[in-house]
Amino acid sequence: MKVTFKLFALSLCLLPTLVFSSSKPSEDLKTKLEVKLRKINPAFSVESVDASSLEGWFEVQIESGPLLYVHQSADYMFSGTLFELSGGQIKNLTEARANMARKALMKDVKASKTIAYLPKPPMKAKAHIYIFTDIDCGYCRKLHAEVPELTEAGIAVHYLGFPRAGLNSGSYKKLATAWCSKNQNKAMDQLKSGQTLSTIDCQNPIAEQYELGAKMGVNGTPAILLEDGTLIPGYRPAKELIREILK
Repeated sequence: MKVTFKLFALSLCLLPTLVFSSSKPSEDLKTKLEVKLRKINPAFSVESVDASSLEGWFEVQIESGPLLYVHQSADYMFSGTLFELSGGQIKNLTEARANMARKALMKDVKASKTIAYLPKPPMKAKAHIYIFTDIDCGYCRKLHAEVPELTEAGIAVHYLGFPRAGLNSGSYKKLATAWCSKNQNKAMDQLKSGQTLSTIDCQNPIAEQYELGAKMGVNGTPAILLEDGTLIPGYRPAKELIREILK
């Protein structure tokens, strides 16, 4: 659901009675805030309310929506990117928070439910990356051709299903065929190379992974997730990924 800034700005008129503290807000405050927001739109759901790096401001995460910064007076709010400038460096605080949230979500992902390409023994993985992929995505196929380069460098690649056309699409059926094949890697290689395979369906984690990607802000493929929660949208050459990941 897309929510315009005007709609959120309007919500300020309904929040003047709330008082924020400088410490982590209570569950009671979260509930009150959610009640106020739902007066504007019944679909609003406050996922979390936390103290921010700005004195007197709090981070309000809307479920499946934006991160808002709300002043303790509840008279001011903004949605955007917050940067910290100190010591001659620029730190993206909003992205850092998003990385933490994505990293927490990844704890529920089981490697056994991914289609994994691992470094060949005796080499052990130096790092793991998770790629939300779609069989019909041209850049996904381009990146897949470079997976051997990644594994040779010691980077384990774990695929997560993200059919861009949705869970009732032909793209989903192709992903399901890979997940449901006896040799998942071989099927994935064949499908990524443009081969047509007989459709196979079974109980698989694609819907769960698709939902996970949506929660993380994935809106296209490939989307590359690093272990620290950093999300890299779009194709990146293997050499560039290796430099960034193993630096």
